[in-house]
Amino acid sequence: MQTVVIVIHLMIVAVMIGAVLLQKSEGGGLGMGGGAGFMSSRGTANLLSRTTAVLAAGFFLTSLFLSWYAGYNRAPSSIIGQPASQTQPAGGIPITAPTSGGILDTLKKADEQQQAPAAPSGPQVPRSQ
Repeated sequence: MQTVVIVIHLMIVAVMIGAVLLQKSEGGGLGMGGGAGFMSSRGTANLLSRTTAVLAAGFFLTSLFLSWYAGYNRAPSSIIGQPASQTQPAGGIPITAPTSGGILDTLKKADEQQQAPAAPSGPQVPRSQ
């Protein structure tokens, strides 16, 4: 359903861009408004302005529908009442509360434990982890 509305929305956008670009510049904003082109008659200008208004209304309605549909099944959630998950970090070393020193000392000890293997003496082939 959402995909169909998005496709319709994009088609409306493409046609609306074309309709706006076909209209005659009445204020001479870019200095290119004059001349006797095929879009210079009054009836064509009314048709293009009405078409642009209808396309703008369609764009507005599809935008409102897409925003409503995006939040339709969204359930409110709260982080206050959720229990804390007790998982170990990726390294496998459990982090405990610091008994002496601060958090920086605890992190330094954990980093030293992870770097325990000695560095190789020569070049080695990289291994995936």
